[in-house]
Amino acid sequence: MFTGIVECMGTVVEFASLDTSAAGGNGASLAISGAKQILDDCHLGDSISINGTCLTVTEFTEDTFKVGVAPETLSRTNLGQLQKGDPVNLERALAAGHRFGGHFVQGHIDATAEITEITPDANSVWYKLCVKDPKLMPYIIPKGFIAMDGTSLTVCDVNDDEAWFTIMMIAYTQTHVIMPTKKIGDLVNIEVDMLGKYVEKVTTSILRGAEDGSSTTSYIEKIVQRVLEKGSSK
Repeated sequence: MFTGIVECMGTVVEFASLDTSAAGGNGASLAISGAKQILDDCHLGDSISINGTCLTVTEFTEDTFKVGVAPETLSRTNLGQLQKGDPVNLERALAAGHRFGGHFVQGHIDATAEITEITPDANSVWYKLCVKDPKLMPYIIPKGFIAMDGTSLTVCDVNDDEAWFTIMMIAYTQTHVIMPTKKIGDLVNIEVDMLGKYVEKVTTSILRGAEDGSSTTSYIEKIVQRVLEKGSSK
């Protein structure tokens, strides 16, 4: 679990499509440098978010670390496009007892979005992005959360018909994440708010049950009854 508050920016040392070393596991791997800030308490097997993607540390030094990248991850993210020298957003998995400054981010990328417009506004910048998978639009709502390359941001405008949304990035954030290095046409990893997915799953099951002849009202009444019973037992 992550928060979408980027801890530091690292640099790609190497992206190997076939890494035959023990740490590579005979698959794709990604090596990152400039990560000393987040490696002081690192262990093999730990989770680190790279551009919003939860990946497992397979090797590390004081300043660098390596992760394996599965084919499914490559198909859903922009990680396969990374080249030596590219900056990346980094965040360790959330530790218990820390302030939760962003939102619930799993590090499971839903799809990529393409930057179609970049518009400066005083010391802030507006970004307009077109979502590659329009099925995600119901989960993207004005003033809702979205994680872009692992950065927790607030959605501004949404157009469901044309599958685009906008975000506005303040000056402080611009200096602490990789978004300002992007240009029009670049792809950004996005993860929509998982709470919306859970709500849809539950309500869809309830409605499906109603279509099958069971009562949605009785289901809700049972929930209310259980709440009342727990309250009266205290």
